[in-house]
Parts: sequence; C-alpha cells; structure tokens
Amino acid sequence: MNDLLGLPVDASSHGHYIDQIIVMVHWLMAILFVGWGTFFVFTLVKFRKKRNPAANYSGVKSHASSYAEVAVVVFEAILLIGFAVPVWSNVWLKYPDESEALVIHVVAEQFAWNIHYPGPDGKFGRRDIKLVSAENPLGLDREDADAKDDIATINNLHVPVGKPVLVYLSSKDVIHSFGLPLLRVKQDAIPGQSIPITFTATMTSAEIREKLAAEYPISAGNIPAQLTTLVASSEYTAKDGAAILAKGDPITDDAIAKLIDAGISTIRATQDTPAEIACAQLCGLGHYRMRGTLALDSAEDFQKFLAEEAAYLEQ
Repeated sequence: MNDLLGLPVDASSHGHYIDQIIVMVHWLMAILFVGWGTFFVFTLVKFRKKRNPAANYSGVKSHASSYAEVAVVVFEAILLIGFAVPVWSNVWLKYPDESEALVIHVVAEQFAWNIHYPGPDGKFGRRDIKLVSAENPLGLDREDADAKDDIATINNLHVPVGKPVLVYLSSKDVIHSFGLPLLRVKQDAIPGQSIPITFTATMTSAEIREKLAAEYPISAGNIPAQLTTLVASSEYTAKDGAAILAKGDPITDDAIAKLIDAGISTIRATQDTPAEIACAQLCGLGHYRMRGTLALDSAEDFQKFLAEEAAYLEQ
C-alpha cells in the first residue's frame, strides 16, 4: 500500500496510524485544490470583462463559499479530534516502563547526533559540561563508576527489533529536529529540555533492504547511474564460477563490466543503509551534514553491536 501512496517503508508498530492521517490530509488537500481551482476558473469565465463591462458594486450574494469554508473547518476538526489527537495520546503518551525498554539518550549538536547507551549495569554515567571536547562530545565523566561502561557513538544509532525504545532527546546548542522516517518519528530537540519519545521497530535493516531490492537492466552504454550508490542483493558469479559480487557488496564499474562479460543483463540491487537519522530543522549552514545511520538489528545483532563497543572501550 505504501508503494502506491509514495510513502517510505513502515518499519514501526505505530507507523500505520501516521500513514492513515497523512493519506487523509492529502485527500483533503486534493479536494481543496480541485475545488478552489475549479471555482477560480469559473469566476474568470463568469465575470470576464466582455460579459461584465461595468463593475458591480453590490457583490456576490451567494453564501456557497461560506458553506465550503465551514465544511473544510469541520473536516479539519474531525481529522484533529477524531484521528490526530487519539494517535498522539495512544502512541506518544504511553511511554513504556524503563525496566522493559531500551533507554537511550540522544544529544543533538551542530552538526551531529550523539548517541549515549548505558553499559551492562543499565545505569547512565555522569555527564559534565566542563568535560565536553571534540573527543568527548557528551562530556562523559569516565571516572564515575556508572560511566565507565557507557557506550557513546556519533551518527550511528542501533536499536533492536521488537523491543520498545525510549529516547530522551536534548540539544547542546540550537533547535534540531530528530527524524526517523522509516519509524515515523519526528521530534524537535530543544536546548535545556529532555524530551522523551518512544517507538518499537518491526523490521530489521536486512528485511528492509530485501523489501527495497529491485532489478536493474545493465548493458554496455546503458548502466543506471543510481547503481553506484547501491549494493548487490544477490550473489553473482562468472561463467567459470569465479565470484563477481557477493550479497551486500558495493556495485562498481569494474563489477558491472564483469557482469556484462558473463552475459548477465540484469542485477538485483538495494540500499546499503536504508534507514537514517535526519534533521528536519534548518539548524545552521552545516545542516546538510546533520544525518546519521539507523541500524535496525535483530536481538542477536544488537547484542553483538554492544559487545563490539564494549571491547572498543576496553582497548
């Protein structure tokens, strides 16, 4: 359904509610566009100079436009009260218990997303503004017992699928907008505030990559430009059995040439990092750089990620 509507993949438990509202709002906009456009053309024809050489100062006596405006207000009230407010209260205000959720602190700054995970002890360590530096953007006090095992990443958010996530969002400088399009999450990060948002992912990045995979025709002189930004979604071998591309390998000009030599005319490709962290707020001249990757992991892959980060800390 999302493909037909032009919406991105829905990878969250609440995304269908958001998509439903988006569709209804667009239907309202379409009806208004057609209705007011038709009315505009009608007035141009009906009140043209040739038919009305003298100005009429009595004005239009019909109340049709007033009725139309009332109808629009009623429709918008239904959208707000009947759909938007219930979704907001049922999704955003029902925060999971921290003991049952993955709690993450996300601190925005010009121009990066700082991700803070608690260590195995489940406790967030102390942060001190005096300790903030290029090497320690969060100002973590590693001398604090609770901070010794804390994990910090930049522009790289990992969350497990099927488990509620509770993010406390803040900002070090200006207003940013934390956006996870595939999870239908968008929330402003405001200096001086810690704003909670919650979501539950329903698809892993691997599943999304498979869902977005498509066949691309290739031939000498006819190679789609977007292939250089994608990765192979299947394995490809030459006629002698030599490997050309493994699943997940970036697609290079050399690989495409080998595929063509092997008589392969199509390649199945997909996005390497289909989910991202986006900033939807013009937060400065470097705003275009304020983006990160979002990895939706299985429970096993998420634990592997934590173990790798813990090993890095020990080093």
